[in-house]
Amino acid sequence: MNPLRHLTSTLLLATGLLCLTACGNSDKAHVTLKLTDAPGDTFEKAVVTISKVYLKGSAEGDANGKGDVVLLSEPVTTDLLTLANDAADLVKDAEVPPGTYKELRFVITGGYVQVKQDGGSRIFATSANYEGLPAGAHVDGDLQMPSASSSGLKVKFDKDADVSITSDEDQKVILVDFDVAQSFGKEAGNSGRWVMRPVIKGADLKFSGNVRVTLEAGSVSLPQGPAQLAGFSAVLINAEGSRETVSFAASTNTRYVADFNYLLPGTYQVELVGPAGVSFTTDLARPATATVGSGTESDVHFVLTSFTVQ
Repeated sequence: MNPLRHLTSTLLLATGLLCLTACGNSDKAHVTLKLTDAPGDTFEKAVVTISKVYLKGSAEGDANGKGDVVLLSEPVTTDLLTLANDAADLVKDAEVPPGTYKELRFVITGGYVQVKQDGGSRIFATSANYEGLPAGAHVDGDLQMPSASSSGLKVKFDKDADVSITSDEDQKVILVDFDVAQSFGKEAGNSGRWVMRPVIKGADLKFSGNVRVTLEAGSVSLPQGPAQLAGFSAVLINAEGSRETVSFAASTNTRYVADFNYLLPGTYQVELVGPAGVSFTTDLARPATATVGSGTESDVHFVLTSFTVQ
Protein backbone atom coordinates (compact mmCIF):
# COMPACT_ATOMS: atom_id res chain seq x y z
CA MET A 1 0.00 0.00 0.00
CA ASN A 2 1.85 3.08 -1.04
CA PRO A 3 1.43 6.43 0.71
CA LEU A 4 -0.27 9.20 -1.25
CA ARG A 5 1.02 10.34 -4.61
CA HIS A 6 0.50 13.32 -6.90
CA LEU A 7 -2.88 15.02 -7.41
CA THR A 8 -2.78 14.64 -11.18
CA SER A 9 -4.25 12.13 -13.58
CA THR A 10 -3.51 9.40 -11.04
CA LEU A 11 -6.46 10.66 -9.00
CA LEU A 12 -8.85 10.27 -11.93
CA LEU A 13 -11.04 7.21 -12.16
CA ALA A 14 -9.65 4.50 -14.39
CA THR A 15 -11.63 3.34 -17.38
CA GLY A 16 -14.27 1.48 -15.38
CA LEU A 17 -17.40 3.03 -13.88
CA LEU A 18 -18.64 2.39 -10.37
CA CYS A 19 -21.98 0.78 -11.17
CA LEU A 20 -24.37 0.05 -8.33
CA THR A 21 -27.61 -1.89 -8.75
CA ALA A 22 -30.31 -3.10 -6.38
CA CYS A 23 -29.33 -6.13 -4.30
CA GLY A 24 -31.74 -9.06 -4.01
CA ASN A 25 -35.26 -7.96 -3.10
CA SER A 26 -34.12 -4.59 -1.74
CA ASP A 27 -34.22 -1.33 -3.69
CA LYS A 28 -30.93 -0.31 -2.10
CA ALA A 29 -27.37 -1.52 -2.50
CA HIS A 30 -25.20 -1.77 0.61
CA VAL A 31 -21.67 -0.38 0.44
CA THR A 32 -18.85 -0.61 3.01
CA LEU A 33 -15.58 1.34 2.68
CA LYS A 34 -12.42 0.01 4.34
CA LEU A 35 -9.54 2.44 4.76
CA THR A 36 -5.92 1.33 4.72
CA ASP A 37 -2.50 2.91 4.20
CA ALA A 38 0.19 1.96 1.76
CA PRO A 39 3.77 1.32 2.91
CA GLY A 40 5.53 4.26 4.50
CA ASP A 41 8.34 4.77 7.00
CA THR A 42 9.12 8.50 6.81
CA PHE A 43 6.48 9.96 9.12
CA GLU A 44 5.78 9.61 12.84
CA LYS A 45 2.12 10.64 12.44
CA ALA A 46 -0.19 11.55 9.57
CA VAL A 47 -3.57 12.57 10.96
CA VAL A 48 -6.50 13.71 8.81
CA THR A 49 -10.14 14.55 9.42
CA ILE A 50 -12.39 13.02 6.76
CA SER A 51 -15.62 15.02 6.95
CA LYS A 52 -17.51 13.62 4.01
CA VAL A 53 -17.35 10.72 1.57
CA TYR A 54 -19.72 10.63 -1.36
CA LEU A 55 -20.37 9.04 -4.72
CA LYS A 56 -20.91 11.16 -7.81
CA GLY A 57 -23.01 9.85 -10.66
CA SER A 58 -26.54 9.35 -11.84
CA ALA A 59 -28.95 7.68 -9.44
CA GLU A 60 -32.14 6.27 -10.87
CA GLY A 61 -35.16 8.45 -10.20
CA ASP A 62 -33.11 11.53 -9.33
CA ALA A 63 -35.03 14.42 -10.85
CA ASN A 64 -32.01 16.71 -10.69
CA GLY A 65 -29.78 14.21 -12.44
CA LYS A 66 -26.88 14.85 -10.06
CA GLY A 67 -26.93 11.54 -8.29
CA ASP A 68 -24.58 12.46 -5.45
CA VAL A 69 -24.93 9.91 -2.67
CA VAL A 70 -23.37 10.71 0.71
CA LEU A 71 -21.78 7.68 2.38
CA LEU A 72 -20.22 9.53 5.34
CA SER A 73 -21.29 12.87 6.80
CA GLU A 74 -20.00 12.65 10.37
CA PRO A 75 -16.31 13.68 10.60
CA VAL A 76 -13.81 10.91 11.31
CA THR A 77 -10.28 11.74 12.49
CA THR A 78 -7.66 9.03 12.06
CA ASP A 79 -3.90 8.56 12.06
CA LEU A 80 -3.28 7.01 8.67
CA LEU A 81 -0.05 5.41 9.83
CA THR A 82 -1.93 3.13 12.21
CA LEU A 83 -3.72 1.61 9.20
CA ALA A 84 -0.64 0.17 7.47
CA ASN A 85 -1.04 -3.57 6.89
CA ASP A 86 -4.55 -3.28 8.33
CA ALA A 87 -7.96 -2.01 7.32
CA ALA A 88 -10.58 -0.07 9.28
CA ASP A 89 -14.25 0.39 8.42
CA LEU A 90 -14.71 4.01 7.39
CA VAL A 91 -18.27 3.42 6.17
CA LYS A 92 -20.36 0.42 7.17
CA ASP A 93 -23.42 -0.81 5.26
CA ALA A 94 -24.33 2.52 3.63
CA GLU A 95 -27.50 2.27 1.56
CA VAL A 96 -27.06 3.41 -2.03
CA PRO A 97 -29.82 3.80 -4.64
CA PRO A 98 -29.44 1.88 -7.90
CA GLY A 99 -27.56 3.85 -10.51
CA THR A 100 -24.23 4.50 -12.15
CA TYR A 101 -21.60 6.32 -10.10
CA LYS A 102 -18.44 7.53 -11.80
CA GLU A 103 -16.49 8.85 -8.84
CA LEU A 104 -15.86 8.33 -5.15
CA ARG A 105 -14.72 11.49 -3.35
CA PHE A 106 -13.20 12.29 0.04
CA VAL A 107 -13.58 15.70 1.68
CA ILE A 108 -10.71 16.31 4.11
CA THR A 109 -11.09 19.37 6.34
CA GLY A 110 -7.92 19.31 8.42
CA GLY A 111 -4.85 17.40 9.44
CA TYR A 112 -1.27 17.37 10.59
CA VAL A 113 1.94 15.46 10.00
CA GLN A 114 4.67 14.83 12.56
CA VAL A 115 8.08 14.28 11.03
CA LYS A 116 11.65 13.77 12.15
CA GLN A 117 13.54 16.88 11.14
CA ASP A 118 16.72 18.72 12.18
CA GLY A 119 17.47 16.14 14.87
CA GLY A 120 14.04 16.45 16.47
CA SER A 121 10.33 15.98 15.88
CA ARG A 122 8.29 18.71 14.20
CA ILE A 123 4.57 19.17 13.57
CA PHE A 124 3.02 20.80 10.49
CA ALA A 125 -0.73 21.39 10.71
CA THR A 126 -3.52 22.97 8.71
CA SER A 127 -4.14 25.23 11.71
CA ALA A 128 -2.62 25.79 15.12
CA ASN A 129 -6.16 25.19 16.43
CA TYR A 130 -6.81 22.00 14.47
CA GLU A 131 -8.95 19.80 16.73
CA GLY A 132 -7.03 16.66 15.85
CA LEU A 133 -3.79 17.92 17.44
CA PRO A 134 -2.71 16.27 20.70
CA ALA A 135 -3.05 18.35 23.85
CA GLY A 136 -0.20 20.81 24.28
CA ALA A 137 1.23 20.21 20.81
CA HIS A 138 3.47 22.91 19.39
CA VAL A 139 2.89 23.55 15.68
CA ASP A 140 6.13 24.31 13.84
CA GLY A 141 4.72 25.08 10.41
CA ASP A 142 1.83 25.00 7.96
CA LEU A 143 0.32 22.00 6.21
CA GLN A 144 -1.60 22.97 3.09
CA MET A 145 -4.35 20.84 1.53
CA PRO A 146 -5.28 22.38 -1.85
CA SER A 147 -8.95 21.72 -2.77
CA ALA A 148 -9.26 18.90 -0.23
CA SER A 149 -12.04 20.59 1.74
CA SER A 150 -14.13 21.86 -1.18
CA SER A 151 -15.10 19.48 -3.98
CA GLY A 152 -13.19 16.61 -2.41
CA LEU A 153 -10.41 14.29 -3.55
CA LYS A 154 -11.12 11.78 -6.28
CA VAL A 155 -10.39 8.12 -5.64
CA LYS A 156 -8.73 6.28 -8.50
CA PHE A 157 -9.83 2.68 -9.01
CA ASP A 158 -7.42 0.11 -10.32
CA LYS A 159 -8.14 -0.48 -14.01
CA ASP A 160 -8.30 -4.22 -13.47
CA ALA A 161 -10.69 -4.08 -10.53
CA ASP A 162 -14.41 -4.51 -11.13
CA VAL A 163 -16.21 -2.46 -8.48
CA SER A 164 -19.74 -2.98 -9.71
CA ILE A 165 -22.52 -4.41 -7.57
CA THR A 166 -24.72 -7.02 -9.16
CA SER A 167 -28.19 -8.15 -8.17
CA ASP A 168 -26.62 -11.38 -6.88
CA GLU A 169 -24.61 -9.60 -4.17
CA ASP A 170 -25.81 -8.52 -0.75
CA GLN A 171 -22.80 -6.35 0.03
CA LYS A 172 -20.05 -4.49 -1.80
CA VAL A 173 -16.86 -3.78 0.15
CA ILE A 174 -14.45 -1.24 -1.33
CA LEU A 175 -10.86 -1.04 -0.10
CA VAL A 176 -9.52 2.53 -0.14
CA ASP A 177 -5.73 2.83 0.00
CA PHE A 178 -4.47 6.20 1.32
CA ASP A 179 -0.77 6.38 0.46
CA VAL A 180 0.86 8.55 3.12
CA ALA A 181 4.47 8.62 1.98
CA GLN A 182 3.61 9.94 -1.46
CA SER A 183 0.86 12.29 -0.29
CA PHE A 184 2.75 14.65 1.96
CA GLY A 185 5.85 16.56 0.94
CA LYS A 186 7.85 19.60 1.93
CA GLU A 187 7.15 22.63 -0.22
CA ALA A 188 10.02 23.64 -2.47
CA GLY A 189 12.18 26.50 -1.28
CA ASN A 190 12.60 27.75 2.26
CA SER A 191 8.97 28.39 3.16
CA GLY A 192 8.94 25.65 5.82
CA ARG A 193 5.51 24.52 4.64
CA TRP A 194 4.33 21.02 3.89
CA VAL A 195 1.73 20.22 1.25
CA MET A 196 -0.70 17.32 0.94
CA ARG A 197 -1.13 16.20 -2.66
CA PRO A 198 -2.91 12.93 -2.00
CA VAL A 199 -3.08 9.77 -3.98
CA ILE A 200 -6.01 7.62 -2.94
CA LYS A 201 -6.64 4.35 -4.75
CA GLY A 202 -9.59 2.01 -4.49
CA ALA A 203 -10.56 -1.51 -5.40
CA ASP A 204 -13.17 -4.07 -4.57
CA LEU A 205 -11.87 -5.76 -1.40
CA LYS A 206 -12.09 -9.17 -3.04
CA PHE A 207 -9.56 -7.96 -5.60
CA SER A 208 -6.95 -7.03 -3.00
CA GLY A 209 -4.11 -9.45 -2.36
CA ASN A 210 -1.25 -10.06 0.01
CA VAL A 211 2.44 -10.94 0.06
CA ARG A 212 3.81 -13.62 2.38
CA VAL A 213 7.56 -13.51 2.93
CA THR A 214 9.24 -16.58 4.43
CA LEU A 215 12.78 -16.88 5.76
CA GLU A 216 14.75 -20.02 6.62
CA ALA A 217 18.32 -20.56 7.77
CA GLY A 218 18.87 -23.51 5.43
CA SER A 219 22.27 -25.06 6.10
CA VAL A 220 23.61 -21.89 7.75
CA SER A 221 24.38 -22.27 11.46
CA LEU A 222 23.07 -19.33 13.48
CA PRO A 223 24.74 -18.48 16.82
CA GLN A 224 21.36 -18.42 18.58
CA GLY A 225 19.67 -21.07 16.47
CA PRO A 226 16.65 -20.54 14.18
CA ALA A 227 15.08 -18.17 16.75
CA GLN A 228 17.61 -15.58 15.60
CA LEU A 229 15.51 -15.21 12.42
CA ALA A 230 13.08 -13.21 14.55
CA GLY A 231 15.67 -10.42 14.44
CA PHE A 232 15.11 -10.02 10.69
CA SER A 233 12.50 -7.78 9.06
CA ALA A 234 10.90 -7.81 5.63
CA VAL A 235 10.50 -4.54 3.74
CA LEU A 236 7.81 -4.12 1.06
CA ILE A 237 8.44 -1.39 -1.52
CA ASN A 238 5.73 -0.28 -3.94
CA ALA A 239 6.11 1.16 -7.43
CA GLU A 240 6.35 4.71 -6.09
CA GLY A 241 9.10 3.82 -3.64
CA SER A 242 7.02 3.81 -0.44
CA ARG A 243 8.19 1.28 2.13
CA GLU A 244 6.57 -0.79 4.85
CA THR A 245 8.51 -2.91 7.34
CA VAL A 246 7.19 -6.02 9.13
CA SER A 247 9.14 -8.17 11.58
CA PHE A 248 9.34 -11.93 11.10
CA ALA A 249 7.45 -14.27 13.43
CA ALA A 250 7.82 -18.04 13.84
CA SER A 251 5.62 -20.19 11.63
CA THR A 252 7.45 -23.43 12.48
CA ASN A 253 10.63 -24.14 14.41
CA THR A 254 12.74 -23.40 11.33
CA ARG A 255 10.55 -21.11 9.19
CA TYR A 256 9.67 -17.50 9.94
CA VAL A 257 7.09 -15.40 8.11
CA ALA A 258 6.12 -11.78 7.55
CA ASP A 259 2.73 -10.95 6.01
CA PHE A 260 1.72 -7.83 4.07
CA ASN A 261 -2.05 -7.64 3.76
CA TYR A 262 -4.67 -5.56 1.90
CA LEU A 263 -2.50 -4.77 -1.10
CA LEU A 264 -3.89 -3.40 -4.33
CA PRO A 265 -2.87 -5.34 -7.45
CA GLY A 266 0.58 -4.41 -8.73
CA THR A 267 4.30 -5.17 -8.60
CA TYR A 268 6.24 -4.81 -5.35
CA GLN A 269 9.86 -5.26 -4.30
CA VAL A 270 10.78 -7.23 -1.17
CA GLU A 271 13.97 -6.57 0.78
CA LEU A 272 15.37 -8.06 3.99
CA VAL A 273 16.90 -6.19 6.91
CA GLY A 274 19.05 -8.20 9.33
CA PRO A 275 19.89 -7.69 12.99
CA ALA A 276 22.33 -4.91 13.85
CA GLY A 277 25.96 -5.87 13.32
CA VAL A 278 25.20 -8.76 10.97
CA SER A 279 25.91 -9.28 7.29
CA PHE A 280 24.17 -12.02 5.33
CA THR A 281 23.39 -13.35 1.88
CA THR A 282 20.36 -15.21 0.52
CA ASP A 283 19.59 -17.60 -2.30
CA LEU A 284 17.37 -15.00 -3.99
CA ALA A 285 18.75 -11.79 -5.40
CA ARG A 286 17.51 -8.85 -3.38
CA PRO A 287 15.27 -7.05 -3.64
CA ALA A 288 13.02 -9.82 -4.88
CA THR A 289 9.94 -9.08 -6.97
CA ALA A 290 6.41 -9.93 -5.85
CA THR A 291 3.48 -9.55 -8.23
CA VAL A 292 0.09 -9.22 -6.54
CA GLY A 293 -2.91 -10.22 -8.61
CA SER A 294 -6.59 -9.78 -7.87
CA GLY A 295 -7.52 -11.79 -4.80
CA THR A 296 -4.23 -13.70 -4.75
CA GLU A 297 -1.30 -14.31 -2.42
CA SER A 298 2.25 -13.86 -3.64
CA ASP A 299 4.96 -15.90 -1.88
CA VAL A 300 8.58 -14.83 -1.58
CA HIS A 301 10.84 -17.44 0.04
CA PHE A 302 14.33 -16.51 1.20
CA VAL A 303 16.95 -19.00 2.43
CA LEU A 304 20.10 -17.72 4.12
CA THR A 305 23.33 -18.75 2.40
CA SER A 306 25.70 -16.96 4.78
CA PHE A 307 25.49 -15.19 8.15
CA THR A 308 28.41 -13.22 9.61
CA VAL A 309 28.57 -11.29 12.84
CA GLN A 310 30.69 -8.23 12.19
